[in-house]
Amino acid sequence: MRTLIVFLTCLLASARGETTLLQGTAQGTTYHIKYVDPEKTVDAKRLQADVEKVLDEIDRAMSTYRDDSEINRFNRAPAGEWFTVSTPVRKLVALSHEISKETGGAQDVTVGPLVRLWHFGPAEGGKKAAGSFRPPSEEQIRAARKKVGYEKLDFRLDRDALRKQVEGMEVDLSSIAQGYSVDQLVNVLRKHSVPDFMIELGGELYASGKRADGKPWQVAIERPEANKREMELAVPLVDGALATAGGSRHFYEYAGKRYSHIIDPSSGRPIEHTLVSVTVAAESCTLADGWDTPLVVLGPERGAECAEKNGIAAIFISHGENGDAVKVTSAWKRRFDGKQADIRGLRN
Repeated sequence: MRTLIVFLTCLLASARGETTLLQGTAQGTTYHIKYVDPEKTVDAKRLQADVEKVLDEIDRAMSTYRDDSEINRFNRAPAGEWFTVSTPVRKLVALSHEISKETGGAQDVTVGPLVRLWHFGPAEGGKKAAGSFRPPSEEQIRAARKKVGYEKLDFRLDRDALRKQVEGMEVDLSSIAQGYSVDQLVNVLRKHSVPDFMIELGGELYASGKRADGKPWQVAIERPEANKREMELAVPLVDGALATAGGSRHFYEYAGKRYSHIIDPSSGRPIEHTLVSVTVAAESCTLADGWDTPLVVLGPERGAECAEKNGIAAIFISHGENGDAVKVTSAWKRRFDGKQADIRGLRN
């Protein structure tokens, strides 16, 4: 999974004794759910059991770490044949396809062979020993790129099925699956009649209602630094989602050069521009998660232009010779103007 740099601050913000925290591990990461329950009417154990059941179901469908997952079974299937999948998998592929078209292929759920070639795949989890890392050759990159391309992946709308056009193609939904998972947890909380809550899964966030003190849930967005955690700004999150993608903490170094884990499908190589993180706000976490990584791939100029064109609420943070540069879209300004706290004193 990519590096996520949104930091949850709401855990410290609510009145003592009126808020319940559920937490655990799932999908190779951690989750935290904070909800307001002053009358103690919610069965916390049952709620957490339902949460973990949903997360496990999604994991069994979409995990690239489980050999028996639906996605990995499709990845082992031959090219040219329709493979039956679950409705959520087909819908996420279809949504990703739409984002791919809008971003010129910067979003690509078939990028797995390139990710693995650069040693960031599930087998290594991006944890290859730094001293043993070597960039792949041009020939290796060209060979992997032949297996990559969202337009080479077919999906059906009349039934839930996928088909790969080339042998060796793989689907990896990690760029959107955690956002989808958060949205499914939102449904779980609402089925338990919980109106006021904050969900965080691997850095992806959704907030509903208000904190116990009646104020909006507050989220701090981190400044992307490799070896430390510092806050850039804080925003109130009300009935919406935030997702962040960035490459400042997940990388290899070789011969004095840093290689990010975020791969540009058009070049087959890690991104090299100055943009280090993009945070997207949206009504659903699936959409926020689906857009953040391709905007990082596009870079500070093209990414901002693409977000503006598509009405995406996003904040772009870049490293420059004169310090960090922060750029926000019109949709972000409309959503948060006058509400965000500028922690570092930076001005847009």
